[in-house]
Amino acid sequence: MPNAHGDSAGTGTATADPPEPPDGGQASAQARADELRFRLYTVVVLTVGILAAGAVSTWLPFTGSVHLWWIGPLLAAAFLGAEQLGVNVDVRSGISWTISFTEIPLVIGLLVAPFEVVLTAHVVAGVATLLARRVTGRVLYNAGAFLLEVTSAFAVAGLVRQILGGADQMPWIAALAGTLTAPLASTLLAMVAVRVLRRRMRVNTVLRLAGRILVVGFVNASVGLTGYLVISNTPEAWPIVLAVSLGLAALYWAYSDLLREQRDMEALTDVSLMVARSGQQAAARPAGRAEDVDGGVDIEEWTTLAERIRDQLAAARIVLRLRLDPDESMRTVVVGDDLPTALPVDDPLLRLRGSHVRHLRLTETHPDVRTALLDRGAHEALVVPLRSASQLLGVLEAHDRLSRWRGFGKYDVQLLGTMASHLATSLDNRRLLATLRHDAYHDPLTGLLNRPGFRQVATDPLRENEHSVVLRVDLDVLSTVSDALGYAWADRMLMAAGGRMRDTLGPDVPLARLEGASFAALLVDCDADGAHETAQLLRTQLSAPYPVDRLTVEANAVVGYAATTARENADGVDVDSFLQRADMAVRATRSGEEVRAYVPSMGQIFLRRFQMVTQFRQAIEQGQVSVHYQPKVALPGKQVLGVEALVRWQHPEFGRVNPDEFVPAVEAAGLVGVLTSFVLDTALDRVRRWLDEGLRISVAVNLSVRNLADTEFPARVAEALERFDVPGELLTLELTESGVMADPERALPILRGLAEQGIELAVDDFGTGYSSLAYLRQLPVDQVKIDKSFVFGMGTDLGDLAVVRSIVELGHSLGLTVVAEGVEEDVARDQLEAMGCDVAQGYLISRPLSEERLQAWLTARTVRSPAPASEAVLMLLT
Repeated sequence: MPNAHGDSAGTGTATADPPEPPDGGQASAQARADELRFRLYTVVVLTVGILAAGAVSTWLPFTGSVHLWWIGPLLAAAFLGAEQLGVNVDVRSGISWTISFTEIPLVIGLLVAPFEVVLTAHVVAGVATLLARRVTGRVLYNAGAFLLEVTSAFAVAGLVRQILGGADQMPWIAALAGTLTAPLASTLLAMVAVRVLRRRMRVNTVLRLAGRILVVGFVNASVGLTGYLVISNTPEAWPIVLAVSLGLAALYWAYSDLLREQRDMEALTDVSLMVARSGQQAAARPAGRAEDVDGGVDIEEWTTLAERIRDQLAAARIVLRLRLDPDESMRTVVVGDDLPTALPVDDPLLRLRGSHVRHLRLTETHPDVRTALLDRGAHEALVVPLRSASQLLGVLEAHDRLSRWRGFGKYDVQLLGTMASHLATSLDNRRLLATLRHDAYHDPLTGLLNRPGFRQVATDPLRENEHSVVLRVDLDVLSTVSDALGYAWADRMLMAAGGRMRDTLGPDVPLARLEGASFAALLVDCDADGAHETAQLLRTQLSAPYPVDRLTVEANAVVGYAATTARENADGVDVDSFLQRADMAVRATRSGEEVRAYVPSMGQIFLRRFQMVTQFRQAIEQGQVSVHYQPKVALPGKQVLGVEALVRWQHPEFGRVNPDEFVPAVEAAGLVGVLTSFVLDTALDRVRRWLDEGLRISVAVNLSVRNLADTEFPARVAEALERFDVPGELLTLELTESGVMADPERALPILRGLAEQGIELAVDDFGTGYSSLAYLRQLPVDQVKIDKSFVFGMGTDLGDLAVVRSIVELGHSLGLTVVAEGVEEDVARDQLEAMGCDVAQGYLISRPLSEERLQAWLTARTVRSPAPASEAVLMLLT
């Protein structure tokens, strides 16, 4: 008949190793509520059982006999033997169905003994069996169930007996009906217990179980009844009855094995599906929290698996110890009875070799293992290590089987070994998934978070805390170290910088390396003063010299930070926007301050640049961008040799935009080709019209570093010259010294291609770039332009005067034309003329002029003079 004593309902607890006290989470609260409900149900069952027994005892008068002194103990022994020979065929939701053969002594007791004797024999035998199996948590419930089983059996038998005429002796049909009532009553109580514990059982499972119970009860009762009738009429036939009983037991054992194999296959399938499903969910789950980014063991899903294994093995306790990283400590999942003591870190069971199942007992184990079992309060245990190759990922333990008297058997060992294999594979897959997730959200060099990882980790704290600050730190020295010492040394500096930041901010602050030498950090519950103080401290720590091998590298760090506001927290935050604000603050440090806080005006500046870049093409088409010209005059003859084409932008919203503001933005956006083509076409068109007027005036156009990296640029220039029919010598292309020296090997073929077309090449801002005298001899240049910063100081600074004189002499020694820009005073012009400088350009001669004003200036300030060639030249009036 079904019994609730085969398994005790337990609660799962999760601890870390070393263990921590279990938390008062929702699962624990629900388990306590279930236990309270079952205790109330136990009180009801026991109370009803006692009252029912009293009522039946009053209804059925006690009939004494001299044979009761041996019938009573014999019935108790029979009930006890039937319990010990029970065959466990199912375990579901804390209820075990056991073929215990108790129907045999019960049906005989109905025929030979009064109600009180049978009741006492059954209750004593059942409670003794529970105590022997150490199932103390359900004794009162099962005692009530025993009372109701026997009470219902005698009540039904008595009713049938009265219906049949109230014979003096119990009719066999009444005894059979009463015996079948007992397992049905026990089954009904068990089903109600399942509902009280809020466990799930399908309707078809309940019906199938009730049908099996009724069939088995009928067979057992029939065997007992037949045996009693045969022996009472023919005593010498007892061997035949015994043989039939043994054969029935053998059939039950064979049936039990078949059901056990089927149940084991179902359990193995369930565990496999649970493992596969949880693995798919873990792989598909987006990392939205810090713990998802870092990976780890999800206790809840492993607790569910452990509960399923415990149900199948009918074990008092399942202990599952897990970890994904061999360097981490074990996390422990306990399902069933609580552990008496915390498991030690150096647990002997963690040192078991191999991956096969060990069946350990107190009477035959190594002293260390015996101590481990005593610490767990277990008499026997099945233990299997969970391994991935040579790495120990966990240990699965099953303690003290409760559903069978003889303990764990070979089927349990086989099933646990197969389940452990699935769990080990799942753990290994989780370890690989955790590794991939860690690599996806962490920087491989420093071990810090990367940009996606920082975004995931910082989202919730930014949303939940009104006062949060995002810091961004840039190391300025990295590119210099890479160029001078190589990337390996630069990597060492980055790792050292990451370590300094971690030491300064502490282990709990989210810290990331964004790219290159840029880092980010999130400060929670931090006001403006605290953020500035932390930023200053970071800059000081990161700017300290870095020992690199036997060298000491000086470093410089700049820090920008952006703080959240209450309104932004209410509207929802975007980590990327705060990183962008902190980046704006970092860029603002270029003006001198090394620590800056973000202010909205910074955003307006970058928004203005963004708008200019996106509107640049349209501005050219709508005529907002124009070309101005600044004349260049020969020294000392004062002949107007040419003009320099300078781009200007009259924006409808921002007004006149300085070229120093929009040209770098256009270059960064990759639109410098559009700008160069526009200026070049406009300038060549102007030269063509001068040629048509009989004037030979050249034009100079500035080039970008990106033009010198474009292998198709010489061909496009040649096409423009041909399109406007302008000879190459009337076009001068100016390039900065630093632009050429940035990648001279790549720039040289471009410059040679331009020089072959007869185009004049000039080095602009000479003297401010790299030391490039050796390269200057190799460059196919025709002119050098002295930077205006030196020309401005000629009159007052002897050093600037010496630099200018040196450049003039150097240019002439190399056969180059020397042009001085920034000439604004007569003294500077006279000094340049005395030095032998060839060409002057500056405000003293003219400011940059629009095309209309340039024509007016040429008309007013120059006079046309015939030249040996067909074109005339313009001479500047004194």
